[in-house]
Amino acid sequence: MPRSRTPAAIAARLTYQGVTHRYGGTEAVSNFDLDIAPGEIVSLLGPSGCGKTTLLRLAAGVERPSAGRILINEREVAGANFEPPERRGVGLMFQDFALFPHLSNLANVMFGLKSMPRADAEREARLSLERVGLGAYANQYPHMLSGGEQQRVALARAVAPRPSVLLMDEPFSGLDRRLRDQVREDVLHVLRESRVTCVIVTHDAEEAMRVADRIALMRAGRLIQVGEPRAIYLAPADLAAARFFCELNEVPAVVRDRVAESAVGRFPAPDLANGSAAVVAIRPQGISLRPVGSGIAGRLTSRRFLGEIELLELTVNGAEQPLLARVRERVYPPPDSAVGIAIDPAEVLVFAAPGA
Repeated sequence: MPRSRTPAAIAARLTYQGVTHRYGGTEAVSNFDLDIAPGEIVSLLGPSGCGKTTLLRLAAGVERPSAGRILINEREVAGANFEPPERRGVGLMFQDFALFPHLSNLANVMFGLKSMPRADAEREARLSLERVGLGAYANQYPHMLSGGEQQRVALARAVAPRPSVLLMDEPFSGLDRRLRDQVREDVLHVLRESRVTCVIVTHDAEEAMRVADRIALMRAGRLIQVGEPRAIYLAPADLAAARFFCELNEVPAVVRDRVAESAVGRFPAPDLANGSAAVVAIRPQGISLRPVGSGIAGRLTSRRFLGEIELLELTVNGAEQPLLARVRERVYPPPDSAVGIAIDPAEVLVFAAPGA
């Protein structure tokens, strides 16, 4: 059954200015600045406890910031002035769906439309369920649906009031991987169609890159880096940021004449001081095998079939740890064989060593 087209919301600009928030003596968010354009999808990415959900709660009006301001379309909603949640035009979608089990799916969606006459609210709620492909399930109850269908009911409820800003707190984390990919694409379609400004919290870097126009990477309550997914992946701010986006082979190095010299080769390090300790970080997909006698001399110590790729473990003289390579070729020498190793410079990042 074709889905109804999602009416466009009047997207708003969401701005955090110097936002700090404390819980007792613990600073959850520290001097956070971020400007989100109307209709933009931004992902707040970072490990658990870094302040992502706190920022959503502050924007929604569930919490008041300890310092700083939050603006929606240049209107201050938190700071010296404080507007309650119901006056902000902000929708909030939770990690656990937060559906009322005793209400039908239709009634769950209508819950956010209490300010409308009942007939109008029911019409809008039915349209919203149609948009997410669940119009036929309006009179059923949440427990009668799959996890992915429940998530779509939660999305229908969130977008039914046509919020100008939609805040989503790890909305796909409760789904298994195969279902998560499909539901994520469905949700992204609705978000793009409605053109709502959206902030999505996640700790999954791949998910952030798949859904967001920009990624705001956080650590310990602070904004570390913000940018488009490709830009932030190719040029992470530091070693810890690079680790968040990809598994890395980390090889110690020393900088001489703006080149990092390591057991696996020499790589440009124009911004590091001569004689300083460095780390050559190599993405596993940047390593491939060559015939013995070409490339770097090494040894294949193990291989593991992972479906689309094979995971190889390689040793190199002088390297403290084995190198991990993710490769697609299917023909390899047996384990414990000598091999040549090639490294793609485009998959190499060089950073100052931690603590250096």
